[in-house]
Amino acid sequence: MGRVLGLSATVAAMAAVWRIANYHRAEAPVTEPVTKFGGQPVWLTRPEWPVSEGWDTPMRFVCQIALEPELAGAGPGRLAYVFVTHGDHGSDVEDFDPDVIFPDGGENAVIIQPGGVFDGPTSPLTSGPTLYDSDGSPAECTVELVRGEDPEHLPFDAYMALPPHDRDRYFQTLDQDKIGGTALLFNGDDWPEGGPWRPLLRLEADGKPFYLNLGASPVAFAFISTDGRHGCFLVQDS
Repeated sequence: MGRVLGLSATVAAMAAVWRIANYHRAEAPVTEPVTKFGGQPVWLTRPEWPVSEGWDTPMRFVCQIALEPELAGAGPGRLAYVFVTHGDHGSDVEDFDPDVIFPDGGENAVIIQPGGVFDGPTSPLTSGPTLYDSDGSPAECTVELVRGEDPEHLPFDAYMALPPHDRDRYFQTLDQDKIGGTALLFNGDDWPEGGPWRPLLRLEADGKPFYLNLGASPVAFAFISTDGRHGCFLVQDS
């Protein structure tokens, strides 16, 4: 692996990634602690449904992610749950909360179980608002994951200094829906405060078998702390 994507040895190191190859509509509710989108969360400990700071209502459940040791720095058998403040079908545009894009805006959450820490308000709900399809019907999808490797993170200045062909190949490799891997943020090295963080999820909201309004052409990123206890979420719009 001395040369990755034709790039120099500065990016020869690799990061474990699980690329989302396909989304499959669930024929029945998924009640196992597996990676899935929509439906209802499969709580591993007591329910911790996050509450919107601005709306004072339960956030919408987006997904749960089974945490591999390479993601969380801990043993298996843990889940990360992702939530966002999001309007109901038919009112999602007028109810769009701009703070949903910020990791510290009080309108999104990443809950880790067991052993996680979340500082925002929560409710002991076992079920609540979830993803829906374009017609408003509830949506639940399992995913087909393909294990691979991403090139390691390049600082933005180093990325921009690559020859155009290498830069394009680096971007195309990272520009996929995935669990783990390497995050390439649009706005330079504008990572969330706190951490240090590991990439947990990259998700383009458009073109999915579920509806998720996070902006015009949004890409959502979730992160997990290197000790596996904290998570955060942000959205960037191209």
